Amino acid sequence: MNNTQSGILMDVPRLARYLVFNLKPDVDARASLAVLAEFHDGDSNVIGLGLPLLQQLNKSIAGMKDMTPYSGTGFAIPSTPAALWIWLRGDDRGELLHQSRQIEQGLSHYFELDQTLDSFQYKDSRDLTGYEDGTENPEGDDAINAAIVQEQHEGLDGSSFVAVQQWIHNLDQFQAMPQSQQDHAIGRRLSDNEEIDEAPESAHVKRTAQEDFEPEAFVLRRSMPWAEGQTSGLQFVAFGHSFDAFEALLQRMVGAEDGIVDALFSFTHPVTGYYFWCPPVKDNQLDLSLLS
Repeated sequence: MNNTQSGILMDVPRLARYLVFNLKPDVDARASLAVLAEFHDGDSNVIGLGLPLLQQLNKSIAGMKDMTPYSGTGFAIPSTPAALWIWLRGDDRGELLHQSRQIEQGLSHYFELDQTLDSFQYKDSRDLTGYEDGTENPEGDDAINAAIVQEQHEGLDGSSFVAVQQWIHNLDQFQAMPQSQQDHAIGRRLSDNEEIDEAPESAHVKRTAQEDFEPEAFVLRRSMPWAEGQTSGLQFVAFGHSFDAFEALLQRMVGAEDGIVDALFSFTHPVTGYYFWCPPVKDNQLDLSLLS
């Protein structure tokens, strides 16, 4: 789609860097938009705007909000609002470093960098647990229908809403599990990626079977592993035409409907929770007309 930030629909890159910014106090948020638009270049980055920035602009985007936090026995889902998210995509870590430095310096009058996270592909897009990630991702027109706003109005059509979470894995704990317990936690066999019919209802695949929801809860996942020192996990990234599908999945994971908590929480947990609106594109530039 020529009115969508193309990186959203492209395959996951070999390497990525995620930048999260907060808006500095007492700055002209509107002036920041012109500077921000200069850094959109299509394939190599995706830009998302958070609710704190929209609030400073006194603007609202239908469907835009902050992530809802959840907590209960054995799990906690944080909400960590931020003003700006930039996903840098590439295959050279040095180039990503220089791009991020240029962006940080260019935005420094308006935004303060809050988090930087590097990620990478593992084997054939696997999670660090070894299991395939995003097996049921929609493709082609189905991906567009799941991820991109359509048939609303100019300035909104072509945009997307993205949920971003940094998950930290306890790989020692996971690898100490017998293979059958690992498979039942995920709901698929590691050996052949086939779903396990007799897996418990807490299995992640059963908790998040997107076609089992009413309406169906398909999102376009663009998640990637990350590692810093001895700490590692998954940078979860899911695009949708709204946040409805992601929220349905999350509520099922925390057992909001039936009290059954996703087995993922036995070895991993999120430490961030962001929602962003990724504006559409017009004439190869970010279309920020709804914010003018």
